[in-house]
Amino acid sequence: MSSPARRSATIVLAGPLGRGELELALARAGLALANGCEELCCCVEHLDANAATVETLARLALLARRGGCRVSLRGASAQLLALLELVGLSEALGALSPGAAAARTGERASPPRGRT
Repeated sequence: MSSPARRSATIVLAGPLGRGELELALARAGLALANGCEELCCCVEHLDANAATVETLARLALLARRGGCRVSLRGASAQLLALLELVGLSEALGALSPGAAAARTGERASPPRGRT
C-alpha cells in the first residue's frame, strides 16, 4: 500500500524584501497552512544574503513550525546558506550547506570547483 502524497506549497520570494513583501509571504504561507500544507518550499534564488532575507525566512519557518509544516529552500546561494548557518537557521529551513551536511554525516565535503 503506498503512502499518501505530502501536501506541499511553493512560495517564490524575490528581492529586495521590504515590509510589504514580508507580510505578503506570511499571508501566503498562512493560507497554505490553513489548506493542510505539510511542506512549504521557498524559492529563494533571486534573494540576496542579507538581514531582510534572514528575517523573512525566520518568520516563515516559525509560522510553518507552529502549523506542523516543514520548510525547505530551493535555489539558495552559497552566501545565503552560509549566512543561515551562521545565524542558526539552516536546520530549521532544511538548508544545510554542503560542508555542514557532510559534517553531520561524518563525510568530507568536496572542495568547491575551480579552487585548489
